[in-house]
Amino acid sequence: MNLSGVKTVVIGGGTGSFTLLKTLKNYTHDITALVNMTDDGGSTGILRDELGVLPPGDVRQCLVALSNAPYLRDVLSYRFEDGTFKGHAFGNLLMAALEKVSGSFTNGVSIASEILNITGKVEPVLINNVKLCMKTADGKTYKGQHTIEQSNFKQTRPELWLEPNPEVNQSALSAVEQADYIIVAPGNLYASLAPALLVPEVGHAIKASKAKKVFVCNLVTKPGQTDGFAVNDFVSEIERFIGGKCIDTVLYNNKKPAKRLLDKYAFQGEFGVEIDRGVIKDSHYTAVGASLIGEVHTSSKSDLMARTLIRHDSEKLARQLAKIYYAA
Repeated sequence: MNLSGVKTVVIGGGTGSFTLLKTLKNYTHDITALVNMTDDGGSTGILRDELGVLPPGDVRQCLVALSNAPYLRDVLSYRFEDGTFKGHAFGNLLMAALEKVSGSFTNGVSIASEILNITGKVEPVLINNVKLCMKTADGKTYKGQHTIEQSNFKQTRPELWLEPNPEVNQSALSAVEQADYIIVAPGNLYASLAPALLVPEVGHAIKASKAKKVFVCNLVTKPGQTDGFAVNDFVSEIERFIGGKCIDTVLYNNKKPAKRLLDKYAFQGEFGVEIDRGVIKDSHYTAVGASLIGEVHTSSKSDLMARTLIRHDSEKLARQLAKIYYAA
């Protein structure tokens, strides 16, 4: 079973989108990755500040995931370990150069797509430089994706917005409007998924779309942000960002990782996402549980997925997503 001919849009950024895209591209060639544009940490943050370019990091990861040029994938993922470029991924430097030479970030993405011989398209959600902002119930304000990602605000419904006013990429918007299948990838709820879904035009287009809409739920909670979250808590926040109920199906993992892995994560305050069966059974969406965890991943300098041990299995995800699309 595949998704040949199905116009598929994947929304997110970071490793969640990377995991999903690298195998989903084998199920359909008509795939578009929509990427959030608020990353301001690490190499990306430095390039934003020093060169005034749009954030290349998450776009680079999606390009690498969809690439059909193995050697170039490795080159773009390579991160310098010392010298002037220490900490920078080569792909980030390339994207910055392409933006400068071509005159716009979207032009640079298009050129990089050709160089990497990607399946489908990668579209930044925005074309202007914005910051992710957040205000918590106690009145504290946080600005910047990296700051928010590292913050411990211990409450479940922070106010989020983008400033200055976001300017939507029309090509990204068209992809949503024409989609048959819209998939919200797993990822950091407030720092990775929210920035893509908070863009008003994107939210309106998702709600208005007749496409089948699926959210792939996270595997673990994030300490200080999603403590105690169950499956429905993630879905309700996703729909709050979008601006209303619209998710048709949530795909969640129903197989517990090995105890030694859970213990390791628990030591860091991260726990497996609970399955609130009673709630999801009576919800407006269909909840599909499946074994979605891959093998334990060992550390590797060149591998984008070396940052996590409990992770989604790309092949299992793609297979389940194909089943969900054709389900009645």
